[in-house]
Amino acid sequence: MSHSARILHLRGAAGMNAIYRKVSWRLLPLLMLCYAVAYLDRVNVSYAKLQMGASLDFSDQVYAWGAGAFFIGYCLFEIPSNLLLEKIGARKTLLRIMLCWGVTAAAAAFVREPIEFYLIRFMLGVFEAGFFPGVILYLTYWYPAARRARVIAIFASAALLAGVVAGPLCGATLQYMNQYGGLAGWQWLLVMQGLPATLLGVAAYFYLDDKPEDARWLSSFEQQMIEQDLERDELALNGSTTDDDTRSEDEEAPSAVDTLWTLLRQPTISLLALANLLLMGASYALIFWSPALMQRWGAGNHLQIGLLAAIPNLAGVIGMIAIGYDSDRRRERRGHFIACMVLATGGLGLAIAADNGLTWSLAGLTLASLGIASAAPLLMSIVTGMLNRRSAASGIALVGSVGLLGGAFGPPLCERLLHWGGSAAMLAALIVLYLAAGAILLWALRLAPRRGGPDAGHGQTDKMARS
Repeated sequence: MSHSARILHLRGAAGMNAIYRKVSWRLLPLLMLCYAVAYLDRVNVSYAKLQMGASLDFSDQVYAWGAGAFFIGYCLFEIPSNLLLEKIGARKTLLRIMLCWGVTAAAAAFVREPIEFYLIRFMLGVFEAGFFPGVILYLTYWYPAARRARVIAIFASAALLAGVVAGPLCGATLQYMNQYGGLAGWQWLLVMQGLPATLLGVAAYFYLDDKPEDARWLSSFEQQMIEQDLERDELALNGSTTDDDTRSEDEEAPSAVDTLWTLLRQPTISLLALANLLLMGASYALIFWSPALMQRWGAGNHLQIGLLAAIPNLAGVIGMIAIGYDSDRRRERRGHFIACMVLATGGLGLAIAADNGLTWSLAGLTLASLGIASAAPLLMSIVTGMLNRRSAASGIALVGSVGLLGGAFGPPLCERLLHWGGSAAMLAALIVLYLAAGAILLWALRLAPRRGGPDAGHGQTDKMARS
């Protein structure tokens, strides 16, 4: 093929797909592995609890507040971390985050008092802060809005794939490593799943590139094509007809505080953050209490609990990728998100109707997981589609950090409900939270002015999130 013919080919859809496949194969495998380890370090305490409570005499309330402390630390430092990533790049940010969180996650194996447990979980949140929203921001440097739902879904599926492995792995560690070398099974669990993060942080620093123009594995033509895609997104967001949308080269860029304040005054962004708060609160409550629910429903030993817990996570992986792909293909977000909420509430309703029977309760939880897992990438795709380059770091971190606060209130709230009214009361509360998240997202999209984009999910909003 001649050079000119090759250029014509690359200008077509097939050529652009080939470029983005090349980008995805370079970036996503390592990022997904990092996120899988992050997810394990975040939630493995839900399995460690099965032994930790008896070993350390920790009550369910201590466990619930310790689980929530992680999200408080994460929330407080998420925005600063994303702003720092924008200044120093993804490679240095991931190195800092993963070295610190790996050591802290492993150190949790040696807590003895509740205050130590609270502190180590809080610090784990501080050090891990910015990882997920940082990667989402990083992906906006490489992919235009129309391609982000499937990319974010593929990346986020690493958490569920980790969940598939986590159940059997954590169950086997608790079952067979208990008292090996003088350490309890839950201690081995935290150490073995914490330290790999430090090695992955070093690998990310040397392997990743901060932006397409830094990538020597892309040709200059491929770099140019990606940049043109991203510039078209920016023009669609900002428009070109008003003086407010342009900024002279000599004009000083707004400060991070000004950008954040501008975002907070945008009703749509605030409502999306609230929807994320309810979504994450319900989701993390379900994640942290799933092993305990399995036990209540009649699962046997720790290994069996772990194996059964893998089933909903596997369903979530399939649903997340399939729904994300279909959302990009149809260029539609709103209807897909609402469908996810219907699946989530219907599945939880089935689990309630099963009245603690293991088979049907597990079936309901599996159906719910399919919808729950698919909703978060759709919401973040809506958010990234509404933010221009100047406000992306602050906006993604703002919505993400408010959402992570849900992880602080969700587990303690469900601990109270679980002891007050059993699994039915807890699951009913989660249904309310998911329905409220769906209603608020619809409200947010109704308020969002749109320009030239499908369904507000590719989110072209007029003067939205402008700094």
